[in-house]
Amino acid sequence: MPNSVSAVTHSAATLHSPAPDACTLCGSQRLSLYHQDSRRIYWVCETCSLVQVPKPFWLSAAAEKKEYDQHDNRPDDPGYRRFLSRTLNPVRERVAPPASGLDFGCGPGPALARMFEEAGYDMALYDLFYYPDESVLTREYDFITATEVLEHLHDPAAWLQRLWQCLKPGGVLAVQTKRVVSQAHFAGWHYTRDPTHVIFFSIATLQWLSRRWQAPVRLTHPDVALFEKPHKQQMGDK
Repeated sequence: MPNSVSAVTHSAATLHSPAPDACTLCGSQRLSLYHQDSRRIYWVCETCSLVQVPKPFWLSAAAEKKEYDQHDNRPDDPGYRRFLSRTLNPVRERVAPPASGLDFGCGPGPALARMFEEAGYDMALYDLFYYPDESVLTREYDFITATEVLEHLHDPAAWLQRLWQCLKPGGVLAVQTKRVVSQAHFAGWHYTRDPTHVIFFSIATLQWLSRRWQAPVRLTHPDVALFEKPHKQQMGDK
């Protein structure tokens, strides 16, 4: 991924923030300035390619929840269901019911979980603000879904590893998040305008995770990636 400082847009020279001490995903201290707009500064990790917003620009928990409370993601909305089918369908192709699943970051209206339940799956829910029962994170699942949630994580390393540990060998972790394409695209990207979006994945980042977990990753849609946990898991460091 390109990370030339010369390509940064200095539209708000009054914004100042030092580079993060370390990448929130891989822990590398090799970060370069990636972009700057009128509200925030973005850094890119030279190891895993994650683009990240420094902590001074994160919302408080109360402000973050206020943003989420404005979302209108109703489980019976046909358009929303079509959107979530990007994750539903490839998971169903690989994991047959009855199987157990966890909808991580399900929000106040867990539409995807309902869609899986309608198809015969047993679903558990977790959401930091709406379904904060951490007992569900002590069990193992045949599959885990995380739709439009990764971009909100303040500590992606801890959360992703926790989810990976909750996944049974042979299971599937399905993530749905829009991907960084290039610096030029990033400069006008609507995805950065949501103040709760603080990290941004690219294909290179997903490939880094694949190597870290020594697990195949399948890009089933421009927004969706499926990680398949090996039956004999070996942990890698890179």
